[in-house]
Amino acid sequence: MIIDSHEHLILPTESQIKKLEDAGVDKAILFTITPHPEKANTIQEFKNEMSILFKVLSGEKNHKNDMERMRNNINDLMEVLNKYPNKFYGFGPVPLGLSLDETISWIEKYIISNNLKGVGEFTPGNDEQVKQLEIIFQALENYSYLPIWVHTFYPVTLNGINILINLTKKYPKVPVIFGHMGGYHWINVIDFVKKTPNAYLDLSASFSTLVVKMAIAEVPNKCLYSSDAPYGEPLLNKQMIEYLCYDEKIKNDILGNNILKLLNLNS
Repeated sequence: MIIDSHEHLILPTESQIKKLEDAGVDKAILFTITPHPEKANTIQEFKNEMSILFKVLSGEKNHKNDMERMRNNINDLMEVLNKYPNKFYGFGPVPLGLSLDETISWIEKYIISNNLKGVGEFTPGNDEQVKQLEIIFQALENYSYLPIWVHTFYPVTLNGINILINLTKKYPKVPVIFGHMGGYHWINVIDFVKKTPNAYLDLSASFSTLVVKMAIAEVPNKCLYSSDAPYGEPLLNKQMIEYLCYDEKIKNDILGNNILKLLNLNS
């Protein structure tokens, strides 16, 4: 079973399924999305779509509007998951800034009741937002089978990554996926994941094949194949792992077995 462990919802869904089939990927884990850069045909259209993403990444959020956006995005996600249950699993967003009780209520209503497999993607725009993740960690202690997926590339700083590292150590029952391997701080993240049972590496958006090579060499049981589509291509990311990984068992683990084990799934 080959699973792309991190894709965003792409429209139309049929084109996303075709990309999976062309890549020889059995299933993908879908995350919600606000912009749709795959719709852009010109550089200006692309800029328009990406400006929405940059506002999210920079932390330019209105709390009330942000919650409404997440609800709408979850509805869009569930429509696809219900229509194509054999092709997709899902992770769902959780707002920052809620109380612990409110966060648990949100998780029950939007994550558990929809049978989503984890929470995220969280895209903290500054160190204060990384600190706000502690409420999410506290809530997830009640649901230790739900991983949290956190974006750790720019604009997350090394200090922000260190805050996340400390949260991961403080809440050892919560599985934490370090999205994009920490970006430019990948050595720090790999070193931490190697000695931390509840920490995992998302292999998407690497700026160098050397980064992926080192991750495979150091923590093959913690590496998760992913493309971050539409920002990456499932075929190309899969081919990179196949090219860099000489051991057949390790390759199969990274391409699917590791995420199946993490999520306690049979197929």
